[in-house]
Amino acid sequence: MITTISLNPSIDRTVNVEHFTTGGLNRVVSAHSVAAGKGINVALAASALGVDAECIGFMYREGSKLFEKRLMVNSTAYNFVWCEGSVRTNIKVFDQSRGEITEINESGAHVSEDDLKRMTDLVALHAENTDYLVLAGSLPPGCPPDYYRTLIQSVDGLGCRCILDADGERMRYGLEARPYMIKPNRFELEMMTGRELKTLADIRDAAQHYIDMGVSVVAVSLGGDGAMITDGSEAFFAPRMNIEVRSTVGAGDSMVAGLACGFMGENSLEDAFRMGVACATARCMTEGYQVIDKAVYKSLLSQVQVEKI
Repeated sequence: MITTISLNPSIDRTVNVEHFTTGGLNRVVSAHSVAAGKGINVALAASALGVDAECIGFMYREGSKLFEKRLMVNSTAYNFVWCEGSVRTNIKVFDQSRGEITEINESGAHVSEDDLKRMTDLVALHAENTDYLVLAGSLPPGCPPDYYRTLIQSVDGLGCRCILDADGERMRYGLEARPYMIKPNRFELEMMTGRELKTLADIRDAAQHYIDMGVSVVAVSLGGDGAMITDGSEAFFAPRMNIEVRSTVGAGDSMVAGLACGFMGENSLEDAFRMGVACATARCMTEGYQVIDKAVYKSLLSQVQVEKI
């Protein structure tokens, strides 16, 4: 079982306009809304690969139906801590003439000390019956920046491994609890180390620092350049696959899902990495927010090129 935590879910509303004009009138050509958030994305991707997955997190009555429907339709279990307020909305304005997206994100509804206590208890309850616990994404107002550390420490000894995909203070504090795996992108790793990482050797050496701190695996997404992974003993690089990119939304989340599924199957680091890259690539080949096609993912597995570094 893979359990993901979504503490700050969002309704992502994408509007398409022909020519986006600041300070003027913009007419919408088309629009759609979808239940989103990194924890949601990881759980849906894992379910699409045929692995039992569930999502737990904060949820609000206003806007919740969109999340419940999306999770149920994709055979993904869920359990929420219900809070007052409404789910935040993130607006993405796509300018068709320039191919550019302007994002306007809400912070989310405030959570109370009681909400946080209920969430900590819920996470501990689910941790007893899961193999991998994925903590990903932003935190809502009222949630302290060290809360991921609190959650990782709360499940210590319960038998699950924690995967942390966060940035800034959330990652810095979370590292103190020594999660099993972290997944920064190149920019986030540069911010963590305070230096520019120009080569694969630079990235590998930067990742090694966190292995030395007690993290077992560091996976780094490199955008259009591919991805890298290391456990301190071995390090592998996979270049970007030659595909038609239809959407990059959730690609990093899909990589986390593929890696977690690989680890669950007791695969080697190289094979688990191949699964993560194939899952992320399948996501990039999928339109919009649609769930990845397992058949496409399986066809990509044999095409992933992995190089030892």
